[in-house]
Amino acid sequence: MKSKRLKVKGERLKVKGLLLAFFILHFALSSFAANDSIYMGTQVKLDIASPIIVPAANQWTMQNYEIAVNVRLAQRFYPTFEVGYAGGKLTNDTIGYAGKGGFFRVGCDLHPLKRHPGAPHALLVGVRLGTAFQQFDQEVDCQKRNKEVERDAGGHMHINGGRADCWGEIVAGCQVEIAKVSNTAFYMGWMGRFKCLFTRTNLPQAPLYIPGFGRQDIIGWGVNYYLGWKF
Repeated sequence: MKSKRLKVKGERLKVKGLLLAFFILHFALSSFAANDSIYMGTQVKLDIASPIIVPAANQWTMQNYEIAVNVRLAQRFYPTFEVGYAGGKLTNDTIGYAGKGGFFRVGCDLHPLKRHPGAPHALLVGVRLGTAFQQFDQEVDCQKRNKEVERDAGGHMHINGGRADCWGEIVAGCQVEIAKVSNTAFYMGWMGRFKCLFTRTNLPQAPLYIPGFGRQDIIGWGVNYYLGWKF
């Protein structure tokens, strides 16, 4: 009975905590909205390039989708959150691989040039911290991939499991307003990415592909082309 009461009490505290967090978030957004010189709109951007470029740049079956949300603050700053899903399959003489998972990035962009407060266009430079979580199935011919690695008599190793990875990015790009209807503006623009993987490993059981980053290597790059809606 006592454990049941504690459980009920814990659930009530969770509900109160969520309500408090919602109230604080609502109050903060309302405060920003009351001052146009600080809060200047929220933008949602859909990447239309990755579903085309990522499969074309890899000689294996790929899929990659992502969206981004940013908030314009004090004319120049764009705190950004990006989320997506990616996966791929590869089979050759050395390895058979299939993996898929989600990823997200957080960071901030800066418009470095002097601008008028009402100017809708922007050059953007910024940083990101990315994290990916995936499930993958991988079979490696160790003798062909690395002659110094031996597992069973056949020289094969099979891995089936999950993995988390982390990386950093330096980004640069631009966005241009293409239309405006009432209080909603439509944008298009691109973003180039220079990536550095923090969790790289040379072990044979490391996955070939990391969602949101690309092939498993120290350095990577990427390009996004966005269509966006600002409200």
